[in-house]
Amino acid sequence: MDESQRKTLEDYQRKGLAVRMGYGARPVLLVVDFINGFTDPASPLGGDLSAELAATGQLLEAFRAAGLPIVFTTVTYEADLRDAGMWIKKIPSLEILRKGSTMVEVDDRVRPLRGETVVQKKFASAFFGTNLDSHLKGRGVDTVIMTGCTTSGCIRSSAIDSLQYGFYTIVVADAVGDRAAGPHEANLFDIDAKYGDVVPSADVTRYLASIAAGGDFAAKAQDDFQRWWNRDTNAVA
Repeated sequence: MDESQRKTLEDYQRKGLAVRMGYGARPVLLVVDFINGFTDPASPLGGDLSAELAATGQLLEAFRAAGLPIVFTTVTYEADLRDAGMWIKKIPSLEILRKGSTMVEVDDRVRPLRGETVVQKKFASAFFGTNLDSHLKGRGVDTVIMTGCTTSGCIRSSAIDSLQYGFYTIVVADAVGDRAAGPHEANLFDIDAKYGDVVPSADVTRYLASIAAGGDFAAKAQDDFQRWWNRDTNAVA
């Protein structure tokens, strides 16, 4: 955080913004649009998100070890783009995201496992025009932990809607990315001030460890997560 951001944050906090939201008890990992169209630097929509994909991979391991729900999103359109609305006029490059293209597939580095949910969306928010809200509430989820791209677009929109639908909203700073540093940093700052908590991935794994220790996981999931936690901690040490 630079000096200008620090002063702005202090001003916000004096005025009652940027308060910590915290976590609930029943999280989901929402992986937003880590599809080839956005993660391939050769794509007109893409950038190099290798570090963010790696951080998401670690969180996927933790959620899977704990038996917690995971949801992925992709953006996909009909061949004639009739379902792309006005967005295709603003961003003509979206035309590469047609059904059947490899561009709409989740990047192999974070690919879903059998049984994990993939939500197809048309616009920026993971919630807009999809059944994501009812899907999460039907599973008792109260906390959305978000990774993916882009920070200034689909992450921001999804974070705002997550808050508006009544979820604790967590954006993982080192697991979300954008095409340029300026929009990325500005939107993380603004999300953290108004719509959710922006935290490092290490904070999320500590949170998962705390709810595992509190007995909120099923016994097998608690054992699996503890093995993952011990392995990961030993690897870092």
